[in-house]
Amino acid sequence: MKKFRDLFSIKTIKSKLILYNLIIIISIAMFVSIFNFISYRKNTIKTAINNSMYHTKNISDRLHIAYEEMLNIVLNCTARKSLFLSINSRNLQTSSGKQLALYGTQVLKDYCAVSGYSEYIAKITLYSKNGVLIQSGFIPGSINDVSWITNSDWFQKEYEKNSSSYQLSLVDSPFLEPSKTKLLPILRTLEYDDNKKNNGWVLLCISSKLYSKTLEQYNDDSAMYCITKEGDVIASVNSGGINGTSIINTLLNKSNNQGYLRVDIDGIDSIVTYYRQPQSGILIYEVIPIKDLSMEHIVIIQTIILLFISCLIIGLLLSILISKKINKPIARLLYSIENISNGDFTRDPKIEGNDEIGTIGKCVNQMSSQIYTLLDTRVEIEKEKKDLEIKMLQAQINPHFLYNTLDSIRWIAMIQKNSGIVQVVTSLSSLLKNMAKGFNEKVTLEKELEFLNDYVIIEKIRYVELFDIDIQISDPVLYKAKIIKLTLQPIVENAIFNGIEPSGHTGVIKISAYTDNSTLYISVYDNGVGISPENLSTLLSKTERVKSSTMSGIGLPNVDRRFKLVYGEDYGIKIDSKVGEYTKITVSLPLEFD
Repeated sequence: MKKFRDLFSIKTIKSKLILYNLIIIISIAMFVSIFNFISYRKNTIKTAINNSMYHTKNISDRLHIAYEEMLNIVLNCTARKSLFLSINSRNLQTSSGKQLALYGTQVLKDYCAVSGYSEYIAKITLYSKNGVLIQSGFIPGSINDVSWITNSDWFQKEYEKNSSSYQLSLVDSPFLEPSKTKLLPILRTLEYDDNKKNNGWVLLCISSKLYSKTLEQYNDDSAMYCITKEGDVIASVNSGGINGTSIINTLLNKSNNQGYLRVDIDGIDSIVTYYRQPQSGILIYEVIPIKDLSMEHIVIIQTIILLFISCLIIGLLLSILISKKINKPIARLLYSIENISNGDFTRDPKIEGNDEIGTIGKCVNQMSSQIYTLLDTRVEIEKEKKDLEIKMLQAQINPHFLYNTLDSIRWIAMIQKNSGIVQVVTSLSSLLKNMAKGFNEKVTLEKELEFLNDYVIIEKIRYVELFDIDIQISDPVLYKAKIIKLTLQPIVENAIFNGIEPSGHTGVIKISAYTDNSTLYISVYDNGVGISPENLSTLLSKTERVKSSTMSGIGLPNVDRRFKLVYGEDYGIKIDSKVGEYTKITVSLPLEFD
């Protein structure tokens, strides 16, 4: 994995050579791919537009044929005077008149049947001024049909159309029928009626099912709409996912009767092709989203992607093959140098040779051997330096402690001639014994508190119960935590000598231990004289004894330095104090257990 990452690192000559080759190949592949894609996409859209326009015109022509057949029926009825003029309201009471009426009805049925669209003729009605009413169609007739027709809100508009106006409108059915199918009426006055104020008329109502079934029959899964010149939708198919009605006004305002639009519908880039029949005013249009064009679109994309990937792989292999011979010695030398930087100073004979790179390899091997020797020497020196520094710091603590202890024994001998000397000597012996085992040894907190107790026994006898010790451990498990031996003794010693003793009254020393984020904190609190702010800021940096009434700091800088040497600079002592009230010294160290 590392070699693979190195291969594509732009810092190497090999990778740069590969990168330059790939850039050229990728640029050519991208140019060819993009050009092919754009050309194919453009041709696909152009083909889709042509096919859609042809398809739209074909459907429009089929509907126009049906419209012309029905218009011819109406025109024949309005002009056939010999058939209907002989029928009037008087002779309808006679048998011959009834036969004429039945004959007229049959003629209307024959007209419908001959046209081939009888199933879409909802009703054809012939009404003359003399009250004659003849009807046919799939909607049942009624004596109220004339009244319903003439009272419709669209009747007068259709009645007033001139002989050259044949454009259709979508209206509600005026007849009493359950389905209430939308109708497209063709209304013409009778040419042989002399009463110009109350001419008779012929009405043929085309069912909107003619348009919906035609769209369904010839549709190819795209959204298609059929609308009137007023913009009313007669029929539509596959319109669920696209709101194709949003562009009706745009199409109606087009001056030409055939064309296409490239529009955005509901955020979808789409093509709209349309065809309008001038005579009927019916407009057919089809909506095709660009993303739904022929499945060959996906094929060309896959081909382009395959071409691009093939160029990329071939270019990569060629680049690797060419650069391998050139960069192999350099890569081996680089690998050896990286091993050295990671701490592996093993001699690598493979990088040595008779050429310039081989000479560099010999120098690298020599350098590696010298670095290894220098590091070993440096480690030994640092270890020795650290041990000497710790011994020196420990030596600063132990003589001072021994001096105070012997002074205590002297006072006991002078003042008390009793068994108290035994306690002091026993405690002193225990302390010296533990100190002699090693100055850098780690013991449990429990053991450290036992060492501290020996020291406290000695000091309490010396100062005649001048102070009390209060130990609070937040969690019993912390008794097993590891700390450096003789950590607490110098801190408690300073609390006694430089905190409580100068105050002139009985004091309390509180020792507490707790953890936070895998760090062990041990604090020593005393209610003595405290430390002034000016001394507090420099306390840990001073190693000499301060001759004043405040805490001298003897031992504290040493303890802090000792912690930093063992655990690192992030650990050590922190002091918080207020003059005349308290001093709190907190030691921080990593939480460790056996």
